[in-house]
Amino acid sequence: MSTTIAQRSKGAKRVLPGFGLTLGYTLFYLSVIVLIPLSALLFKTFTLTWPQFWEAISSPRVVASYQLTFGASLLAALVNLVFGLLIAWVLVRYPFPGKKIIDALVDLPFALPTAVAGISLTALLAGNGWVGQYLEPLGIQLAFKPAGIVIALIFIGLPFVVRTVQPVLEDAEKELEEAATSLGATRWQIFYKVILPTITPALMTGFAMAFARAVGEYGSVIFIAGNMPMVSEITPLIIIGKLEQYDYAGATAVAVVMLVISFALLLLINALQAWQRRHAGAPA
Repeated sequence: MSTTIAQRSKGAKRVLPGFGLTLGYTLFYLSVIVLIPLSALLFKTFTLTWPQFWEAISSPRVVASYQLTFGASLLAALVNLVFGLLIAWVLVRYPFPGKKIIDALVDLPFALPTAVAGISLTALLAGNGWVGQYLEPLGIQLAFKPAGIVIALIFIGLPFVVRTVQPVLEDAEKELEEAATSLGATRWQIFYKVILPTITPALMTGFAMAFARAVGEYGSVIFIAGNMPMVSEITPLIIIGKLEQYDYAGATAVAVVMLVISFALLLLINALQAWQRRHAGAPA
C-alpha cells in the first residue's frame, strides 16, 4: 500500500517546476529586481572619498531631513498601529450598514496616486481649505508643516496595518474568549491575555510595512510639506534635488544611509516579531 502511494507521488506531475529550476528563477528574479540595483547604488557611492561621503551625508540640512523623515514615519506608523487595529476590529467583529463600503475605502490609498493624495490633503488642510480655514484661526496650522507630513504618511500607511491584522482577527478562536469570560476575566484581561498575543505578529508586520512605506514616500508629501529646508524637507526630496543638480554620487550616498537605517530598523522589528512568536509558543 505504502509502496503504491510512493510510486504514485513520484509519478505525479508537479504544478511548478522542481526545486532546482524554481530556485534558479527565484535567484535570477531577485537579482534583477533587487540585488543589481542595490549593488549599483553602492558602487556609485564608492566613487566618493570618505571625506566627500561624510560631507554629503552629515550636512545640517541632510541631518535635519533624516530626523524629519524617520521621526514622522515612526510616529505615523505608531498611530496606524493603534487605529489600524481599531478599524480591523470593527470590520471583523461588528455588522453595520455600509460595512462593505468602509471596507473598500480602506484600500483607497493603495489605488489612489500619491500625488493626488497629497493635493487632496493640501486642499483640505491649507489655510483656505475646507478644514484648515477653521483650524488656522485657532493657531493650528497643519499644511506646510511637519504635522502635515505625519498626516500624509498616516493616510498612505493605514491599509498595511488593517489588511495585515484583519485576516488574523477573522481566524481567531472566539471559544477562547468565551472560556476566559466564563472564568471571570474582564474585557481588558481577555484582550491582553488572549487576543493580543495572537495578533501581535500581524501587528508588528503591519507596523513594519507602514513604516517602510512612509520612509520612502515622496508623492503625497511634497505637496503638503512646504519643503522648507531644516523645517519640512524630507530626505527623498534631498535626493531628488541632488539628482537634478547632477550630483549622482551625493544622491546615492544619502540613499545608502537611508537604506542602512531602514534595513537596521526592519531587522530589529523582525527580530522582535520572531522573539514574540517563540515566547508565545513556549509552554507556560
